[in-house]
Amino acid sequence: MLRKAKVKKKDKVLILAGKDKGKTGIVLDVDLKKERVLVEGINYVKKHVRPNPGAGIQGGIEEMEAPIHISNVMVICPECGKPTRVGRKELKDGKRVRICKKCNGMIDKA
Repeated sequence: MLRKAKVKKKDKVLILAGKDKGKTGIVLDVDLKKERVLVEGINYVKKHVRPNPGAGIQGGIEEMEAPIHISNVMVICPECGKPTRVGRKELKDGKRVRICKKCNGMIDKA
């Protein structure tokens, strides 16, 4: 069963573990099945690419971003600017938004 992710695309996140610990970046993609996120500028890996003359691809070593586990990132609150846990709250009009546990500010723009 898929759990609801507390991290969404375009969130600013702090990396908690791994070789890029302490860095921040923007989430490019979230994969709920594998529980992984792709963060801009984080977790660069080198991939060997085989040349394919028919497709016009030149061979070599390519650097690309690899996904990291969702538990290794923490959302940075846009209001207080601190890394925080994410809570949920229902507004009076019935919309559900994510809130910062530190300052109770809204992470989602309602």
